[in-house]
Amino acid sequence: MAEKYQILARKYRPQQFCDVVAQEAAVVTLKNAIRFEKLAHAYLFCGSRGVGKTTLARLFAKALNCQSLGPDQEPCNTCPSCREIVAGQSLDVIEIDGASNRGIDDIRQINETVGYAPSHGKYKIYIIDEVHMLTKEAFNALLKTLEEPPEQAKFFFATTEPHKVLPTIISRCQRFDLARIPSSLTVQKLQQIATDLSRPVDRDALELIASFSEGSLRDAESLFDQILCFSDQTITNAIVRQTLGLVPAELFTQLDQAFADYRLSFAFELVEQLFQTGKDLAHFLEQLVEHYRHLTMARTLNTPHPTAALYTQQQCLHILDLLIQAEPNFQKSPFPRITLESLLLQIIRTKHRIPIETLIRTLTENPPPPVPTTQEPSNTPTSPPAELKEVSFTPFKPPEEPTHPPTPSPKTTEATAPLSKHSSHYDTLVRFATVELEGTLTSMQKKSLTAKG
Repeated sequence: MAEKYQILARKYRPQQFCDVVAQEAAVVTLKNAIRFEKLAHAYLFCGSRGVGKTTLARLFAKALNCQSLGPDQEPCNTCPSCREIVAGQSLDVIEIDGASNRGIDDIRQINETVGYAPSHGKYKIYIIDEVHMLTKEAFNALLKTLEEPPEQAKFFFATTEPHKVLPTIISRCQRFDLARIPSSLTVQKLQQIATDLSRPVDRDALELIASFSEGSLRDAESLFDQILCFSDQTITNAIVRQTLGLVPAELFTQLDQAFADYRLSFAFELVEQLFQTGKDLAHFLEQLVEHYRHLTMARTLNTPHPTAALYTQQQCLHILDLLIQAEPNFQKSPFPRITLESLLLQIIRTKHRIPIETLIRTLTENPPPPVPTTQEPSNTPTSPPAELKEVSFTPFKPPEEPTHPPTPSPKTTEATAPLSKHSSHYDTLVRFATVELEGTLTSMQKKSLTAKG
């Protein structure tokens, strides 16, 4: 009879503390608590999905009830207690789903049975997953038991939203905040699984899976399981993108080149291609944000990137800010295709956008040429301007040019006349600065009104 298939997330779940990924602080603390016999009666494991909250709770339960505990406080996984816990059949380790057993009656059943002696092990352990889902009445019913629990009873809580747990519950627990799994460690774990299964995998494919899982090792293992079913060939970056429905990386390279060439028509060509291939436009926008995030990091940290040289740091920052502001309202748009086309056009037009810092610096370094006049300078000192009570920005209005050109001074010759830029050059720069400032102020006003609202 063929062996029953087991998903990767369960097959490769850590069975010893040394197998836990990226949670060294919690592991060391729990093992030392066993070694020095300084056990609390309640523990709270917090963190995002797939980082090892329930896994640590089970490992700790196995170690506490293990009949042949190793010298390094590792459970043996061979004694009857360990085997029952692994199989989920232990009478001493009771796992409860807080989402489906959240009422006061469910907690009353715990309070009524918590005083019973354990059947095989040293402790009777209750593992409550997603404990934040318990009702306020259920929490209050649990308080008395947590405050004065029987000596042989232990409570292990796991939650993704610790802020929803009552402070009176948290104050009675030892709390562990588990970090997200770094991408490098996720790649390393997936490579170990691939080696064990004798499946060839490209490293950039594993890096893409790790990036897509957002710090959740369980999510990464589940995605890898799906991809292994998709193809029996070498797992490449292209296969991963095809399986997950991601846009091919070549499209982003083409967008970067269209930006460099200032080819506005590519915005329409790209959206048409996405539309014809059935890609989710909102999902593409998320990938676009991630693409320009990598470009911004490459320009800021001087890290290698194939197309980062096509952009300046200011252009990357502006485009990234543009995308972040557009993403929240994209789902609400009645015309997502036109909205995306407009956004891509703005990205390509950023190629010739002059940063406001450059405009101000240019205006500062190139003051306007002096206006020639035939009148003698007055010796009367000019009175200082009154203190400005309010600063307002108005569009620049160029000065009127004289009807007749001024008569040059007889003392000034063509050879000794100072060279200066034509006034129209300065006027053009000021007009650009005025438009830029007006747009900046309008954006600031909108943000201010949104914050007040």
